[in-house]
Amino acid sequence: MTKLSELAKTIRSKNAGVDKITFDIIFTDRAVYEKVLASRAITAAKISSLYGIAQERIADFVEYDPACAIKFTIYRTSPSGSAGDSDIFGAQQYAPLLDIDVPV
Repeated sequence: MTKLSELAKTIRSKNAGVDKITFDIIFTDRAVYEKVLASRAITAAKISSLYGIAQERIADFVEYDPACAIKFTIYRTSPSGSAGDSDIFGAQQYAPLLDIDVPV
């Protein structure tokens, strides 16, 4: 098993409008990207479980081959910048992805 953080060049999250946060997992090596996809270590169902959210909160989940990237977007529970919002830019939400074990 290898941690996703050791395989991907970039793992990030960011604001995607007032009601969404988007995540990017980008690889520089196509072979590694394809092994991660084949392992099924990152799926919408696993993201749902990892973040403790219903799958209906995942607005988009895309395996984007031209960029060797996995991208997904989740709906926020409250609007960005509203009272109680702890991460207005959505930039601190990627951390759980770092420790995903990938069998490669």
